[in-house]
Amino acid sequence: MEFVDTLIEARWVVPVEPAGVVLDGHSVAVKDGLIVAVLPIADARARFAAAEHMVLENHALIPGLVNLHTHAAMSLMRGMADDLPLMEWLQQHFWPAEAKHVNMDFVRTGTLLACAEMLRGGVTCMNDMYFFPEAAAQAVLQAGMRANLGMVVIDFPTNYASDADDYLAKGLALRDRLRHEELLSFCLAPHAPYTVSDASFEKIVRYAEELQVPVCIHLHESREEIAGELAKTGMRPLARLKKLGLVGPQLVAVHAVHLQEDEIDLLATHGASVAHCPASNLKLANGAAPIAALLAAGVNVGIGTDGAASNNRLDMFAEMRLAALLAKGSSGRADVLPAHRALHAATLGGARALGLDGKIGSIVPGKAADLAAVDLGKPELMPVYDPVSHLVYTAGREHVTEVWVGGNHVVNKQHLTRLDLSSLESATRVWQNRMRFTS
Repeated sequence: MEFVDTLIEARWVVPVEPAGVVLDGHSVAVKDGLIVAVLPIADARARFAAAEHMVLENHALIPGLVNLHTHAAMSLMRGMADDLPLMEWLQQHFWPAEAKHVNMDFVRTGTLLACAEMLRGGVTCMNDMYFFPEAAAQAVLQAGMRANLGMVVIDFPTNYASDADDYLAKGLALRDRLRHEELLSFCLAPHAPYTVSDASFEKIVRYAEELQVPVCIHLHESREEIAGELAKTGMRPLARLKKLGLVGPQLVAVHAVHLQEDEIDLLATHGASVAHCPASNLKLANGAAPIAALLAAGVNVGIGTDGAASNNRLDMFAEMRLAALLAKGSSGRADVLPAHRALHAATLGGARALGLDGKIGSIVPGKAADLAAVDLGKPELMPVYDPVSHLVYTAGREHVTEVWVGGNHVVNKQHLTRLDLSSLESATRVWQNRMRFTS
């Protein structure tokens, strides 16, 4: 007998790789944080002895979901200034609130709150873009979650940094200190073309090439953004980024709602990725990204929630379903973004955008054991003809019962194993009262 740390038996295993496959009655063996085998239950019982042996008779076991774009700490701003256009929302409400309140403790508490929400919903990795990433790193490691942390760059001062060079210096220093943390990776995160100068972008290009990290940026999110760029530079934002050398495999275009045909071809030709955030795009009335055209062109698409301030949920199950339905409705084609492809976008697509697809995003031997188990045995989910269809169109995050990150059991029977929710609730109330009376 071979000894492993964990042996998980599930009614269905959905590995994502190979595409379109569902394995009936299979087990996943985990040792030292890695998947060592995926095989039929009977074979696994004959081959392995495990310290933890879980039998999930009604569950689908899937790769942990990858939230390709969020601002985790903004969970403390959930429900503030709703139902407003993007620029009014940013300039008149959120930027002033951030100037008053955002500090290390705000980011640590808000990120812990986001981690609790996401882990309970099967999200094992997030791509975060926010100030004080050191505090976010502390929260993520405490929660036992995986994160790609943005080294934020913006050309105006905040509580976190004074100018673009200061942002870069602080972000790069943090990466140097924490680069060996197994659960952490990093990207460069210029906020948007309208808040970052050419000189700053030139530095970002240099560091991206030197460090081989992704560049994640809000891009073509709103018509106002594009009109402002045309008035200022005579170019659309993506054209400006191409001129500056930023369009390539490392680019993650967040939102990418307003794209022309030639711009879709440009992203495809250069191997860039898109972080599709359908709920946030709709809530801020920015429109719907042309997902059918992006997929047809071969662009890698992942799914993100955006922050809780503009969604207002960090719910990747809801986001998958909305992404699939919106793609069908906007294209007039029911076969666009089918269930298997939507699950791919929420797992391997996001991992690929971050350069992490060799480590996470699918249930394959040698990859990290980032896994989520979804109970499809509830009355509202019966009968089950196609478990992947159910995962995208029927199940919700409330049906996630178990989550592992790097083999660590971080959600057990729907309970977080590494976070104290009562103390987190108390800390959240303190911030709520502080912001309510000083905003």
